[in-house]
Amino acid sequence: MPDVLTKTLRDSRRSLAGFAVGTALVGAMYAGFYPQVADGAMGQAVEGFSPALREALNMEDIGSAAGYLGSSVFGIIVPLITVIYGIATGTRAIAGDEENGYLDLLLAHPVSRTRLLLHRCAALAVGAFALAGLVLLAMLAVRPGARLDTISIGQFAAQSVALALLGTLFGTIAITVGAATGSRAAALVGSAAVGVLSYAANTFATQIGADPLRYLSPFHYYIGNEPLRNGFQWVDLGILAAAVGVLVLAATVAFNRRDLTS
Repeated sequence: MPDVLTKTLRDSRRSLAGFAVGTALVGAMYAGFYPQVADGAMGQAVEGFSPALREALNMEDIGSAAGYLGSSVFGIIVPLITVIYGIATGTRAIAGDEENGYLDLLLAHPVSRTRLLLHRCAALAVGAFALAGLVLLAMLAVRPGARLDTISIGQFAAQSVALALLGTLFGTIAITVGAATGSRAAALVGSAAVGVLSYAANTFATQIGADPLRYLSPFHYYIGNEPLRNGFQWVDLGILAAAVGVLVLAATVAFNRRDLTS
């Protein structure tokens, strides 16, 4: 029996390559627009937004490199694609195999449920970090020409690590729901609903007078303390990693307790 982690990565190599390259290219393209923004091409349009909307979209300092990337590239575009990657991968990991009839065949080999789930989670994390690593390389490639030199390599790396943990977290949510229900639809809908609600909580909680809700959102720990300005936020990264660990534990317990013969 081949190593489950290696086989999972090999089987998903095309999907991972597509997501990673696509995310890096889109991120680099939008990062390349910064000189036009810095020269005031977008400033007048943003000034037409209400103060509350500018604050919600993190556009209060769009003229700086960190402000621009934090509101557009790393604020919306790149995390959206990364979360989609995580959810798609997590949905296939257990529930997808179960619905396709592949899970029974796999577990007929000397592979425990715990080992299978842990290796699938590890493959998800490896993929998320590979995607984030390619995004980091793309940012560093366009950094001189796009006038992003005010952001250090370490600050870009800090945001990229947070990005990888964000994708891993939402993928693990999908794995947990799939392991508990065996339903690909439930895993997809459940993790997507958490993504939408948590993004809304982080973005609009302050505007509706419910600021504490932001601290329930993974997006707050991903970008709330501005790694592009302040570098590694170890507490935030630790919270994201701890959440992944709790979800993996919950998924393992649920998967081992389920009757897969029904």
